[in-house]
Amino acid sequence: MITGAGSGIGRASAELFAREGAAVAVLDVNADAAAEVAAAIAGSGGRALSSVTDVTDDAQVRTAMATVVAELGPIGVLYNNAGIGSKGAVDVAEEDDWDRCFDINVKGTFLCSRAVIPSMLEAGRGSIINQASVAALVGVPNFAAYCAAKGAVASLTRSMSVDLAPRGIRVNAIAPGTVYTPLMEPMLTARGGGDLQKGLEMTIVKYPIGRLGDVSDIAAAALFLASDESAFATGSVFAIDGGMTSI
Repeated sequence: MITGAGSGIGRASAELFAREGAAVAVLDVNADAAAEVAAAIAGSGGRALSSVTDVTDDAQVRTAMATVVAELGPIGVLYNNAGIGSKGAVDVAEEDDWDRCFDINVKGTFLCSRAVIPSMLEAGRGSIINQASVAALVGVPNFAAYCAAKGAVASLTRSMSVDLAPRGIRVNAIAPGTVYTPLMEPMLTARGGGDLQKGLEMTIVKYPIGRLGDVSDIAAAALFLASDESAFATGSVFAIDGGMTSI
């Protein structure tokens, strides 16, 4: 089950997981986007269902979980990918923006994880993948709420891993560097003083690998953490960032 799977990293992950043989639940607040991804997977011979789900609403999350289990079977993997950005240093940040950033990035991760854990415990195994960010590891100018929320996701991942590892559930987080998705365009444009291309150029120089990330880079990392290839990994925050945090 993948949240925020209607576009960007979530869509790339849903499609990759399906190609590897998984039945995929595509959760997104955007009904059309979720349906399009599920239809594309089905059209390629895979199994998928779409669910319009606001991850900040516990009732919607629990309904989605019940539907997924009924139609696709027990949930073996949860990828808490849904998230939003924010803008502003602490002295200018808006309270509503701060609350929304934490609601989706942190509370959504909590609610979805809480809902799926009983199914995983019954099966005796499971993998939960949380979407953090390099913003959890380094400071990013004028993104106070986002940095704080993703830092919370990283800390929550470690706490969950300690609680759940003895019961067969692994919990890890991915901390992507800048990946070119629609979510990142406002940040890149702001960084370039209103010029998206300038913002891109200013950002790329921060990456020793010489490029921004692609959604496929993060999807591949999620697949690894979902699979038994990562059986000894839990409680880790994997920076998939082209060397950005090594500088």
